[in-house]
Amino acid sequence: MTAVDVTPRRLRRRRRFRRQLRSRIILAFVLLGFGLTALFAWATNYTRNRVENQLVEDVMNSNIDEYARRFYSDPTRNPDLPVQQMLARVVKRENFETLRLEEPDWYEFGDGIHNVTGTNPDGSSFAYKLAVRKTSDEWFFLAYDMTQAVRGEAQFNRAIYGAVLVFTLLSLLIGWWSASRVMSPVSELARRLKEAGGSSKPEQLASHFPDDEVGQLAEALDDYATRLTEVVKRDREFNSDVSHELRTPLAVIKGAVELLLSRPDLDDKSRARLLRIQRAEQQGTDLISALLLLSRSERGHGATDVGKVAEQLLDVHRAQIAGKPLELRIEGHSELVVDAPEAAVSVALGNLIGNAVKYTRQGEVIVRLLPEAVEVIDSGPGLSPEDAARLFERGYRGSHAGHSQGGGIGLSIVRRLCELYGWSVRVAPGRVEGVVATLGFVPGEERKPLD
Repeated sequence: MTAVDVTPRRLRRRRRFRRQLRSRIILAFVLLGFGLTALFAWATNYTRNRVENQLVEDVMNSNIDEYARRFYSDPTRNPDLPVQQMLARVVKRENFETLRLEEPDWYEFGDGIHNVTGTNPDGSSFAYKLAVRKTSDEWFFLAYDMTQAVRGEAQFNRAIYGAVLVFTLLSLLIGWWSASRVMSPVSELARRLKEAGGSSKPEQLASHFPDDEVGQLAEALDDYATRLTEVVKRDREFNSDVSHELRTPLAVIKGAVELLLSRPDLDDKSRARLLRIQRAEQQGTDLISALLLLSRSERGHGATDVGKVAEQLLDVHRAQIAGKPLELRIEGHSELVVDAPEAAVSVALGNLIGNAVKYTRQGEVIVRLLPEAVEVIDSGPGLSPEDAARLFERGYRGSHAGHSQGGGIGLSIVRRLCELYGWSVRVAPGRVEGVVATLGFVPGEERKPLD
């Protein structure tokens, strides 16, 4: 599990959201334009084909009926039809089989109007409608050439498709323009809000926008910023007061311990207790300084020798293991100097060492100094998957905590310090046993635990 600076990730999410909102507006216009145009094109084409087919079929039905009437009025004469593009034919009973060989499709057709398509010997296509009327003695056929109509329908369909494409592109342009107009005040509000983010007294935003939805949003942000500024101000005043009030008794304790330690007649048992009080006072002072930095979200500066801090922390914990069969040792040598107060480094590294000492009943705790990081390796009970997922949550105590003291905020403080200074922290199971905690001092870098 690694704690990294989340601010750039949040900024990327906000920028992606703005792009998505603009894209959604454009996509809505494109889909609306395409949908309406395609629906209108389909309705137009459907209506045209239906009306045309109905007209042609009505004409063919009336003509084939007229053709049959003329035939029965004078069977010896082949009646002429006054309609162009039509071919009429009558087949008598004795020629039915001949028709089956010449035109098998015509032979199979029943009464009604049928669509016939095919390809001529020269490769050209043909299409016609065939009206059929069959009696027991004669079969009447009327063919209407639809080749030109089919070509016209193809041209009409191409025109319809072109219109759909043109109107879709037009919808894209209108959507792009509308999205720019709609998002312009939102982008302006985001820009002004970002510029005012680092100011202790942010400028009022509502005065720069009209009284519309964006103006109401700006007014709500102004109200929220005012209330938030007041809360931050009260919080900083409270933290300063608490820090001052806590430092005063700690300073008194420090002075009293130093005076007592300077006495020549002090026995060893009392000296050991006073040294323990002195270490606890120093830990309290460091913790107050680190928490004050976190509350202000301000990076303190300094030139802290990480190796020296690690040695001091191990000395402190050696005096507190209370006879537990546990060896604390340091490995490696590093001249790493961090631009941070010693209190911040001490609190971050001290929590990792403290956890290792607390949960390791026997064996060893090794602090390994690397060129740009510190590893704390223990031989404790290890790390469960649930602990690995929630270890840095505030108030969470691991499955091996049992009845040990602590509120589960130590690693949460470490995570917040890493976010503040751009460090990285990783806690992972060891290769054989125990846990390896790595505190890296290069921003955004993750390291694997070493043996």
